[in-house]
Amino acid sequence: MARKQECIAMLLAGGQGSRLGILTKNIAKPAVPYGGKYRIIDFPLSNCVNSGIYTVGVLTQYQPLALNDYIGNGQPWDLDRADGGVHILSPYQQIKGTEWYKGTANSIYQNIKFIERYDPEYVLILSGDHIYKMDYSKMLDYHKENNADCTIAMIEVPWEEASRFGLMLVNDDGSIAEFEEKPKNPRSNKASMGIYIFNWKKLRSYLIEDEANENSGNDFGHDVIPAMHAAGERMFAYQFDGYWKDVGTIDSLWDSNLDLLNPKVDLDLDDDSWKIYSRSPVAPPHYVGANAVIENSMITEGCEIDGSVDFSVLFANVKVEKGANVKYSIVMPGTVIKSGASVQYSIVAENTVIEEGATVGKSPEEMKNIEDWGVAVVGSGVTIGKNAEVAPKSMIDTDIGGEN
Repeated sequence: MARKQECIAMLLAGGQGSRLGILTKNIAKPAVPYGGKYRIIDFPLSNCVNSGIYTVGVLTQYQPLALNDYIGNGQPWDLDRADGGVHILSPYQQIKGTEWYKGTANSIYQNIKFIERYDPEYVLILSGDHIYKMDYSKMLDYHKENNADCTIAMIEVPWEEASRFGLMLVNDDGSIAEFEEKPKNPRSNKASMGIYIFNWKKLRSYLIEDEANENSGNDFGHDVIPAMHAAGERMFAYQFDGYWKDVGTIDSLWDSNLDLLNPKVDLDLDDDSWKIYSRSPVAPPHYVGANAVIENSMITEGCEIDGSVDFSVLFANVKVEKGANVKYSIVMPGTVIKSGASVQYSIVAENTVIEEGATVGKSPEEMKNIEDWGVAVVGSGVTIGKNAEVAPKSMIDTDIGGEN
């Protein structure tokens, strides 16, 4: 029997990430590279450890192999523990007769036996596709102080974006008066962050009840939480004021990476008091050649830069040859951008080759019709041929031939 724990975390990492297109063709969304040396899942895992939560179940489903390999035994996050630690929980590892996770609530239901091994007072539910730094222990203290059954992390979003989120109307004492799920005409800008703390015994009963309901979508936001609210359970909103970004779309992933280059954005990855840990590749120091021009960019280990890089994030072992130009772009590990090539306003996935003179993406100012503009994406392992062009908004997952 595992040692009893006050609070354990369950990290939902099984989503397909279809809005990220070809970037999640072969890997789960939480395994997508971020910020030069991280992957998205590094943030919730590091937050757990920094918050004193050392038992984490990671619920995987879609394309789990790369994510499983990356997490391994949890050592980079100090989660390689005999009692607790990190556990990969896939549906096919459960009892005979179970099925794919049908929804976020069903994924927790299928793992009731795992949770009961630790007999927790509280369960923290997290998403694997958000970039933020947060002390969950403060949220847990707030939950206890209010004698809550469920506490939902909340962030105020711009009113013009509020209709994209699940919103809450909150009373003066922090209790939740109403929910609105992506309303056309929002009455609140207080958005749910998809981070929940539940009293485990209470949640367990609702999960069992939800599973028995044939009309349920087995989802926390649509089913379990509204059911708890309708039943009059004590539900509170916990205000979060730091940086938080849902990186589930191409534009938001691109924005969040470039936010790292903005000194006005509150996401300090160099904060020794709240480290974000990762399983980073071992690579030599980056090399900057005599002809290189680098401005306001992040250049990771192993890179070789002889061209021009401006307002971009380059992951490990990227090569930018003389005369190549990279601007407002995210370039993932092992990519080669050859002489005379131009990469602008783009996301280029791992181990891609951009041949001489090729053009990937354009700046908005170059467009006749701004509606045709968007971030260009080149998938993993693709070759863009000599002098070939990749238009803005394109998603390229097969080689493009060029001139001989």
